[in-house]
Amino acid sequence: MSSRESTPAERSGAEPFCDEGSRRGSEVPREPSLRRFARRCIAHGVEHGQALTVDSSSVPSLWHEPGACFVTLRMEGELRGCIGTFDAEQPVWSNVARSAHRAAFEDPRFPPVTREELSRLEVEVSLLGPVEPFPVASRTDLLARLSPGVDGLIVSEGRKRATFLPSVWESLPEPADFVEALFRKAGLPIDHWSRELCFEHYTVTKAR
Repeated sequence: MSSRESTPAERSGAEPFCDEGSRRGSEVPREPSLRRFARRCIAHGVEHGQALTVDSSSVPSLWHEPGACFVTLRMEGELRGCIGTFDAEQPVWSNVARSAHRAAFEDPRFPPVTREELSRLEVEVSLLGPVEPFPVASRTDLLARLSPGVDGLIVSEGRKRATFLPSVWESLPEPADFVEALFRKAGLPIDHWSRELCFEHYTVTKAR
């Protein structure tokens, strides 16, 4: 009986990329979806208790482009986890896989996602644009210059740092409320202001 030599991916235990939308022979294959890929990473974590390892050579070429991202999980409209990275040096597929696993199992605000929750879990992948400085002269200036529904905002002072994605505007549409909640998330007093405060902003694109 003939045998073939195993590939490096097989020897490492990595799985080939396979989009769930292309697995069903009776259906017309769909375009690869980062959202479905993120969901697959979470399902693998639930099933096997560890992160999915994917053979990078089988990943769609477009996903090899570097890109920062956040993965947001919701259950019945309520936040269930959200973790991401501003590191735009790594391939977007790698950042999505890592962020999806961490959002589901390592977000300290929530318990790990369970098998019973999978079918009801809403998965959103936000691809980040460039992070740019957002210099402001005062809190009033900050509130006036923010673009609700568009701006993602980062605040930092010393070792304290936090961000809100543009999607947070859906629940906090007023700039004053948005900024107060962001300060609270960063561990800063909600009415705090100092010269050491640093702001940056960015936009996102929702992945399919």
